Amino acid sequence: MKSGFVAVAGRPNVGKSSLVNALSGGKVAIVSDKPQTTRRRIFGVANGEGFQLVLVDLPGFQRPRDPLTEHMQRTVDASFEDVDGVLFVLDARDRIGAGDRFIAQRVFALDVPVVIALNKVDRLKPGHIASQMQTGSQLGNFHALHPVSAKTGDGIGELREELVGLLSDGPAYFPAEQRTDLSVEEQIAELIREKALQLTKEEVPHAISVEVEELDDKRVQAPIYVETESQKQILVGKSGAMVKQIGTRARPEIEALLGHPVFLELHVKVRPKWRRDEGMLERLGI
Repeated sequence: MKSGFVAVAGRPNVGKSSLVNALSGGKVAIVSDKPQTTRRRIFGVANGEGFQLVLVDLPGFQRPRDPLTEHMQRTVDASFEDVDGVLFVLDARDRIGAGDRFIAQRVFALDVPVVIALNKVDRLKPGHIASQMQTGSQLGNFHALHPVSAKTGDGIGELREELVGLLSDGPAYFPAEQRTDLSVEEQIAELIREKALQLTKEEVPHAISVEVEELDDKRVQAPIYVETESQKQILVGKSGAMVKQIGTRARPEIEALLGHPVFLELHVKVRPKWRRDEGMLERLGI
């Protein structure tokens, strides 16, 4: 069979995780409109007849500002080793500029095929898409360029075939039924964080992290960490309304993941400067 790894690169918020989910055929990585949603390397596994394509979803390229973003950038740098190709994601709705060119310099220097995905083409005029494709084509010596929409699925099948074509004969790295390398606890923590990100704004999202402390057949217990008392007040909400809404949104997806109903118990805890705490970052798998 054909098997191998393709790293997914691009600026924050170009839709890398949504694209990994679409290519994998199901939810692997959480998505939100907040930068830095993806903090760790996540494998999304696409299985098909005669192939296993492992997509390496990465944090967006950025200049490190604290130990958290330093860890994230080190993850990006290390993940380009031993890949069969790179999927370089551009945002069709945004200007292709200096940030994209900076990433292009890195990925085109890897000596592996680079496939460009121009994402978010849904509801755009053909002339605008053609113009963005022309600009994207000038970023480097690309292997192929595909206009796609992770949201609608347009072009996803063709892009998957293109990426599978980069792979060599090899073993299955994951069981056929497995879609990600994250543990169940990690997947649950990420789902809770996704809902918290969707419901908060400004600086609060960057300070949120989640850890599953208890998981059994009937109950999931997970603290949501923030860095300040004011952030905690926002996340708890008036009479606990915000944290209750986070739980209400997260529970159906957690139950679908586990295959049975659970009682979801969330607590908001203040952990000052956790983004600068190396021990905490390691514990959270970042």
